[in-house]
Amino acid sequence: MNNYTFLIINPGSTSTKISIFENDIETMTETIRHSSEKINSYKEIYDQFDFRKDLIMDVLKNKNIDLSTFTAIIARGGNMKPVVGGTYEVNEEMLNDLKIGVMGQHASNLGGGLAYSIASELGLKAYVVDPVVVDEFEPLARISGTPLIPRKSKDHPLNQRAVAREAAKEMGGKYDDFNFIIAHLGGGISVGTHKRGRMIDVNNALDGDGPMSPERCGAIPFGGVIDLCYSGEYTKKELRKKLVGCGGLVGYLGTNDAREVIKRIKEGDEYSKLIYEAMAYQISKEIGASSAVLKGDVDAILLTGGLAYDSILMDWIKDRVEFIAPVKVFPGEHEMKALACGVLRVLDNKEKLQMYPNK
Repeated sequence: MNNYTFLIINPGSTSTKISIFENDIETMTETIRHSSEKINSYKEIYDQFDFRKDLIMDVLKNKNIDLSTFTAIIARGGNMKPVVGGTYEVNEEMLNDLKIGVMGQHASNLGGGLAYSIASELGLKAYVVDPVVVDEFEPLARISGTPLIPRKSKDHPLNQRAVAREAAKEMGGKYDDFNFIIAHLGGGISVGTHKRGRMIDVNNALDGDGPMSPERCGAIPFGGVIDLCYSGEYTKKELRKKLVGCGGLVGYLGTNDAREVIKRIKEGDEYSKLIYEAMAYQISKEIGASSAVLKGDVDAILLTGGLAYDSILMDWIKDRVEFIAPVKVFPGEHEMKALACGVLRVLDNKEKLQMYPNK
């Protein structure tokens, strides 16, 4: 194996995480926090570009990082046109699509641009891996119930595919040897159906599909939503915030922190227990639905994300779904390593570089 050094950039809504990897080993990591006041002072996502880039460069300077040692700059991929899973070199069309947000605006849209800007100054290439719009749906999965609103794939493919590869290795094979149901459990929750190396179905974790999460309402009766839209009480922006940023645990319990909810439960708060267990119930239902997509041919159910650290939630889910297949838990998010490994596979000629766009 050759030796490579990667700078990894992962923009989130209130933070920018950067890491340095030597091949697949993390040697430095830093999470730059951004206050809500600062972020909200920018009208559009891309207005934050210079602010975030300057902070990244300041961290590298303060840590005396020799920029000439980098092989490539890699970033989390955002809302570009739908693509198949894989590693992509950032190009002009991708940059434009991320800037205008062809599939929506999110902080992850900044990733490709930040990586490209830094890479260009260093004479390097920039890459994204398994962006949030990976779409490998089979035709049946695209049908929603009305031609006005086709189902879309917007979820957590980077972390889902990373733990799929890890699980497959543990099971003595490769990702495309197995059928997995993978639940990414974070501020948003996505449950993906993975069939022999392709994610053929998943709930739209951002736009009101699947289980509720710490911050999002998930699938709710649309009649009630229509009533809210025409109630005159909310603007479009306010209502979206109510359902996406302030739904789920935030809406019911006023917090998105599962640790706080668990603390309340241990102190005897029955309402908190009801809501938290309801989230586990809904996650389990989504897993059950995914098993039907695979006609019961499920090799393993994988649970990952920040919430996977909580044994209470994991036990509630296991109790309902272990009859389907063995359950494996991979706590935390594995995005930074997944980004490094995606480019590493391409540079070592173990995987083909994908071209954007490809659909």
